Formats: sequence, structure tokens, C-alpha cells
Amino acid sequence: MTIFTSLALPGIRGLSPYQPGKPIEELERELGISNIIKLASNENPLGTPASAIAAIGKALPDLALYPDGSAFGLKQKLALQLSVNASQITIGNGSNELLDLIARVFLSPDNNAVVSRHAFIVYPIAVNALGSTLKVAEAKNLGHDLERMAGLVDENTRLVFIANPNNPTGNWLGIAEIEKFLSSIPESVIVVLDEAYHEYVDKLDYASGLTILDKFPNLIITRTFSKAYGLAGLRVGYCISNPEIADLLNRLREPFNVNSLALAAAEAVLDDRDYLDRGLIINREGMKQLEAGLLQLGLPFIESAGNFLLVDFGRDAMPIYQQFLQEGIILRPVGVYELPTYLRISVGLPDQNARFLAVCKKVLQE
Repeated sequence: MTIFTSLALPGIRGLSPYQPGKPIEELERELGISNIIKLASNENPLGTPASAIAAIGKALPDLALYPDGSAFGLKQKLALQLSVNASQITIGNGSNELLDLIARVFLSPDNNAVVSRHAFIVYPIAVNALGSTLKVAEAKNLGHDLERMAGLVDENTRLVFIANPNNPTGNWLGIAEIEKFLSSIPESVIVVLDEAYHEYVDKLDYASGLTILDKFPNLIITRTFSKAYGLAGLRVGYCISNPEIADLLNRLREPFNVNSLALAAAEAVLDDRDYLDRGLIINREGMKQLEAGLLQLGLPFIESAGNFLLVDFGRDAMPIYQQFLQEGIILRPVGVYELPTYLRISVGLPDQNARFLAVCKKVLQE
């Protein structure tokens, strides 16, 4: 351990950095190949919305000015669309920043947070960085077991993180399950409901936490513009909570945390229903295409409510991941989630899905 590492907080010293999906440019440099497709990061295969590009163009002349630190326009538009008050909304540099911000507001070495096994890796990173105790509930069918999670809540619990749908598995929880869970824990425990993939869900028992937000003042709902709205490169997210919690988050939120181009683009895509609808259709059809192809190949997968599938290759998936890279297809290994035989595949355009399935067949024959 160097002197600088020893000076860092204990929680930081034990962390491993978040590993994003491999960029296309990196694979081009490594292998010298082209025609690469990336099905690793659950990005929108339709690309950047034209409405966002136009809004960015209009905002470019004002780059010498600081952005609106309050994100007034975006918050007003979200409030109208979500039927909430603007005072309930906090804007973040992606929902990832908000998850970290929530942890910083409520956690300390004297308390704890509850998460599920196989849930989004950012939750334990945020908790451990602050020296708080991480309590991990064992999963049920690779998804959240809310009864087990409730059983881990004690007088020192400040936060519970729930992803619905869950990343990387795609499992979802019905709204009745979530309401039952919230009713079973003290109001002093903040429940963070991560709805990054909310727009994609078409399951009958699913409903957004927004439908019960008025009933549970300890509920925070986080969402993002990175997935269904196609703005992953701009980093914009938001959360909805009761105004008291929003006020606390905004006390710690960095000034000008979302740049002016991102704010303009986010406002524009909220009005772009055509882009959103086309993306949802592409996802539904692509999911069916992938599921049918994987069934034909005999590869098990987890039914997903998001824009990705978790596929079990039945053996160490890293060599298979490398084979896909050689074929110019970037997938997502999930060994860090204790799922070493699985790879996560984002739903792409029809030709991208077909290419993935063709390489799958080739890999299985080798």
C-alpha cells in the first residue's frame, strides 16, 4: 500500500472501479476491425433523437454561459408530465449521480443499507465508499426477495435500494409486492426505487412507484434519459420524492451538475413521443426475435422487462465474450454480479439481433 492509498478513506481503499461496457473505439484499436456492434450497455439502438440534435444546435451559441443550475425548464416539463410538483424533482448527471447523492445524504459509518444479491453494482459502491455497512439479501430466482430484504432492516438501516426492473437480470416486481414491502418497514427507512428501465415495461402486474408516492413519504424514485430517450452520452437523470427529501438532495447536489446541452436535449425529447414509441416497438419486436432465437439454440435466459436479456451459456462466459469480440460484437460480462456463466445482451436493431444469434450458433458449435 502506497502512502496515498493509506491516506484514503477505508471504504474507498476497498473499492473496485465501475467497469462500463467496452467502447467501440477501444475494440477497433485492439483488433483493427470495423463494422462493430455494441450490445453491451443497454443504449437505444435508434441513436440520438433528431429532436435532441436540433435542441443542442440551438443551445450551442450560449456555451460561454453557465447552465441553469436549477434546471427550471426541465423540472417544470417533468412535473407536468408526471403530475407532481416541481419541488419534488431533483435533476442529476445521470441517475447514477442521484444514487450516489442519496447515499451521501443519508449514510454514515454508524448505519447500514440493504440491497439484493445480483442488483446494480453502483449501490454497493455508493454504500461502501461512505463506510456504511452493506447488508445483502439473497436473491429469489436471481431477482429481489423483498421478504428477505425486509428481514435485514433494523434500527440502523437508513436506505434500501430496489431496482425495478433489475439490472442486470431483467426481473421485475409487481406494484402490490412493493407496496406490501413499504408497508412492512419503518417510515424512517428511505426506499430508493430505481426505475431506469421503466418506459420499457409492459407487464400486467407492474406499475411505477409514482402511483404510490403520496402514500409513502420515504420513497424515492430514480429515472434516466439514457435508455428509452437515447441520451446516454449527455448524462441526464432525475428523481421524484417528497419535497423535504428533494430539498436535502439539492443542498448537496453540485451546482451546474447538468450541462446546458443536456438540459436542452432532455426537454426536447420529453415532447418527442414518436421517438419514444418507435423505440418501444423496436424493443418489443427485438426481444421476441432474441427470445425465439435463443430458444431455438437451447440457451436459457431470464425473462426480462427491460431492453436486455441475461443469457446463461452454462460455462465460464469470459472466453465466449472474447469470441464475440473477435466477431465484432460487444456484449456485457456479469461476473462482477456473481453470475460467471452469463452474458447480458442489449436488444438491438433486427439485423444486429440476427448477427448476434448467428455468432451464438457458431460459438456453440466450436
